[in-house]
Amino acid sequence: MSGGGDPSLDAVMAERRQLINVAYRLLGSLAEAEDVVQETYARWYALGAPERAAIESPGAWLTTVASRICLNLLGSARMRRERYVGDWIPEPLPDAALGRPEGAVDPADRVSLDESVNMAFLVVLEAMTPAERVAFILHDVFRYPFGEVADIVGRSPAACRKLASSARHRLLTARATPVPTARHAEVVRSFRQAWEAQDIDALVGLLDPDAVATADSGGNAVTFRQPIEGGDRIARAWVELARRKDHRTTLHERTVNGAPGLVVEKDGVTVTVFAFEVVDDRIRHIWVVRNPDKLRHWTT
Repeated sequence: MSGGGDPSLDAVMAERRQLINVAYRLLGSLAEAEDVVQETYARWYALGAPERAAIESPGAWLTTVASRICLNLLGSARMRRERYVGDWIPEPLPDAALGRPEGAVDPADRVSLDESVNMAFLVVLEAMTPAERVAFILHDVFRYPFGEVADIVGRSPAACRKLASSARHRLLTARATPVPTARHAEVVRSFRQAWEAQDIDALVGLLDPDAVATADSGGNAVTFRQPIEGGDRIARAWVELARRKDHRTTLHERTVNGAPGLVVEKDGVTVTVFAFEVVDDRIRHIWVVRNPDKLRHWTT
């Protein structure tokens, strides 16, 4: 969309990337984030021209509305995910789908934003209350002051500060220090090579003894229904997958949510995305996404 002779319209539409960034981190679903942004713009244009003209910062207004919609959705999403077939994993993003909000030029901000789309980070967010998640993402990731967060969450700034602190504690408790990206890539590459060679000993050596593999098919694809626990069991399961490999499928190294991962394509269509958590040079967690509804951005 272009504003043509209306510079204010161009300015409003330029906020779309920022809104997608916020909504995806709040919901863990790019499809839902896109719906939120569409609804946010619908509410903006439902205002009369005098009402829009009276808004000093359209970007702040749009972010506030989008965040409130997300807050409402998070409560219902939790109930929907309780009825979900199998485990629910956040929607994986290809590198091209990742965009940083305008103005995120400080190196510290870049690190925070990169980590905030990491699969391990998003999985921990799923355990938070909706208010914790919104307060934490808006303040710690996007640097919104607690006064503005309070207007969105409907609580006092002091209460929002406590919510963000609680969320921060959850993350520190649940997440270990990841390895540098280059080393992460080396481990994933070695895993791919051992997998393709059906080298079970090499796979076991790359996996943490307490590693866990979790799959998400949404009931729309064949996969294991319960998490596989233990490096030895995971290695044996992956060797069995290699033995069943279809000649039409290919395995590729790709960036998944900002980190090295693997992608399986069949006849040019992405059918599986693997995200990895690597700690102390070993794979601690593998997330396997097979639900085609969550893979549409990988093919198109």
